[in-house]
This record gives sequence, C-alpha cells and structure tokens, in this order.
Amino acid sequence: MFNGKSVLITGGTGSFGNKLVETILTRYRPNRLVIFSRDELKQHDMQQKFSPEKFPCLRYFLGDVRDPDRLRRAFSKIDIVFHAAALKQVPACEYNPYETVKTNILGAQNVVEAAIDKNVSKVIVLSTDKAANPVNLYGATKLCSDKLFINGNSYAGTDGTRFAVVRYGNVLGSRGSVVPLFLQAKETGKVRITNPDMTRFWITIEAAIDFVINSLEVMQGGEIFIPKLPSMRMKEMAEALCPDCEMEITGIRPGEKMHEVMVPLNEAHNTFEYDKYYVIQPAYRFFERSKVTCSGTKVPADFEYSSDTNTEWLSKEDLLKLVFNK
Repeated sequence: MFNGKSVLITGGTGSFGNKLVETILTRYRPNRLVIFSRDELKQHDMQQKFSPEKFPCLRYFLGDVRDPDRLRRAFSKIDIVFHAAALKQVPACEYNPYETVKTNILGAQNVVEAAIDKNVSKVIVLSTDKAANPVNLYGATKLCSDKLFINGNSYAGTDGTRFAVVRYGNVLGSRGSVVPLFLQAKETGKVRITNPDMTRFWITIEAAIDFVINSLEVMQGGEIFIPKLPSMRMKEMAEALCPDCEMEITGIRPGEKMHEVMVPLNEAHNTFEYDKYYVIQPAYRFFERSKVTCSGTKVPADFEYSSDTNTEWLSKEDLLKLVFNK
C-alpha cells in the first residue's frame, strides 16, 4: 500500500509514530517517509533508532501544526498523511485551554487546508473515545477536530483529498498510559486508582497500527472507524499489574468519566457493524458511497458502544500477556 508512496506523520515522534515508522519500514518500501514534529530532542532520539543513513527514505521535519506555511512546505508531493499530532493529557489541556485549542482545533484546520492545497490523496486522523460525548476540554477539541476533518471532504470536492477518522480507546503502555504507573507502584507498595469500578477500552499499539492502516486502505472519505475492543475495570487492572500493592482510592479527577463511549446513542442511526469494527458514516453524503464501508449491518436505533456495557472483557491473564508479550 505504501510502496513507492510519500508518507508523512504529524506528531511522528510519539508512541504511535515510532511504531508506525517501524511497521512501514518493515512491511513496505515507501519513496519518502516524513516525520513531522516540533520536538528536536525526540527527533534526535528517533534518528538514533531510525537513521536516514540506514533508511534513506526517511526525512525529519521540525514544525508545528499551528504553522500553516510550514505544513504546506512539508506536504509538498506527499501522497498520504497520518495526523497524530495533538495535546493529549487531560489535566494539562484543562489548565492550558487556549494552547489546546490552537493545537487540536486550529492545527486540524491547518492540516485540512494544507492537504487540499497540496493535493494529498488521503489523510487518516487519530482520534479518541473521549471525543464521544466529551466532558473535558481534550475530548471537546478532538470532537471539533473530527468534525473539521470529516467536513474537509466537502471542501476537497469529489476528486480531491479524502479525510477519515479512527477512534479507539486507551493504548496499553503508551506514553502517559496508566500501565507504566501501575508497574512503578510495585516499588512503593501502594497503587492509587480513582475509582475501582471505572472502565476503559484497551488496545495494544500493534493492534492500533494495524487497524489504522486497514482503515486507510478501505476509507472512502468522511467515515469514523471504531475497532471492537475489550474493556477492563481499573481495580482489576491494578490487581493484575501490582498484585501485592495496597490500593488507595483517590476519587475521579476533574474531566474524567466513569465509563467511555465510542459509539454514542445519537450516532447509532449512521453506524454500521462489521466483524471486527464499526463505521460511523458521515451525516452529510459528500459523494456516492461505495459498498466497502456501507455493506455492514446497520446497528439498532438504541445502540450505544460503551466500556461498561461491552460484551468483551479483558481478563487479568490476558492483560499480563499483552503487557509483557508472553
């Protein structure tokens, strides 16, 4: 799929970007693979792992999605864009709302406009379950970002750039994930959780990469792709990762929900179910849809995909296998 293509990853030095670069270099032979990010130290560290000398197709661009001119320069002759750049930490976003809006919303608009101006073929966007029925600023900005990208198909026209969104849950072991915190708690003998009955959707970074690539391959433009994922309660996760630790209940933090939703009730009328995922079709039909993303089963009108009513649950044994790759 990426053979002979020029690919760019915004926020490319993060957990997702690192794994995506490794996957693309292992499976494909791209013409160019551009890492676009604002942190020169992370780019330096990444070059130690993926050096341009060993991988001549690699390019490292310093830049910020807030800067439309830099984006247009970076997007020149690019075929495919993975948009992973965002401010993601809920407390930091709440404390720095203007900065979050600049990156997550205005940055999204800049990516849409640069992609259209430079005739990028496809843009696939990483979103989050926190964008569904958001209660915090991070989720609200990602919901707005999703809307901008979905409606970017209208601005692009029938023969222009195609935009689609991937929405999934918490990534096991990613930067800022609760998993490393629980593992570190072994050193102190005390683990802190907000609420024992809190549930979350979980996915491995490898599964996330595969799902995003598959979504990119079948997208028509305007869809939100949602993988079917297992849920797990925070208490059971803490018990699995630090079984001998004393558990301290701290209470839900500002901006948190007890349970996350990936398909809200009010989006059920546009949602189709497949064996391993759901697709939310755009409310507005920008162009004729192919059967690729409309051939699933329409979900019931009262359907909601929530982490607390999920039919698939992650056991402690399965969690340990995923975390430690056993």
